[in-house]
Amino acid sequence: MPLKDLLLALVVIVAWGVNFVVIKVGLDGLPPMLLGALRFALVAFPAVFLVKRPQLPWRWLIAYGATISLGQFAFLFQAMGSGMPPGLASLVLQSQAFFTLFFAALFLGERLRAASVLGLLVAAGGLALIGSENGASVPLLALILTLCAGAMWALGNIITRRFGKVDLVALVIWGGLIPPLPFFALSWWLEGPARIESALLGIGWSSILALAYLAFVATLLGYSLWSHLLSRYPAGKVAPFSLLVPVVGLSSSALLLGERLTPTQGWGAMLVMAGLLINVFGPRLLVARVADQERA
Repeated sequence: MPLKDLLLALVVIVAWGVNFVVIKVGLDGLPPMLLGALRFALVAFPAVFLVKRPQLPWRWLIAYGATISLGQFAFLFQAMGSGMPPGLASLVLQSQAFFTLFFAALFLGERLRAASVLGLLVAAGGLALIGSENGASVPLLALILTLCAGAMWALGNIITRRFGKVDLVALVIWGGLIPPLPFFALSWWLEGPARIESALLGIGWSSILALAYLAFVATLLGYSLWSHLLSRYPAGKVAPFSLLVPVVGLSSSALLLGERLTPTQGWGAMLVMAGLLINVFGPRLLVARVADQERA
């Protein structure tokens, strides 16, 4: 991969990693469901008038928007609003990789590979360590909600497998039409009209800039560049870069917010990363080893 494209991948990784710190800033001024509603309203408008709708039936666009956009971020924003630290959120959310394997086996009949099962067990041990310190810095409810966000992301991954080749940017924009109204309804129900009015009337520049970052940088710019890379290289060459997102998430949270992991959480984070690495690179190493043995 040329240096130019490596730099583009780095821009995406940084944009998505810092995204969790920005969510925290946004939640300081806006309640979770209202933040979600405003984010996706900015993603969809006015972009839907400028970008052609992807050639997909509306039922699939609704399914995509309801899982990856609404479901994932409703759970994630509520988790972070309930005390999930941004850095750990960026890591735990990567549980989507293992939920995707499980759902693919359940709904698509795909076989689980030995390396994937091993990676899942290692990562599960790491999550158990992180959750064992409930109340220290990660409330158990917040951890569960973040895992639910990962599960919704994974369901969205299964849905997108049915699309075939599709313009990822157009999919994100038109899928962004789905979440705003449900998010507003959830905000009205869970947060109440008085809190909504107070948040909107008292909105500050930090919240406005956070919304702009979430909608235009993390979502539109991030997915545009990611789509560009996927159009030039095989998915197997691009996807491993996403493993660096929690590294940036943990680092930026430590630098900008002073987030510090306890020793137990640190070991848990290392196990989760090890599980993700085994899942991504384990099958390739196994194939290479078998090929070497056959040549010998």
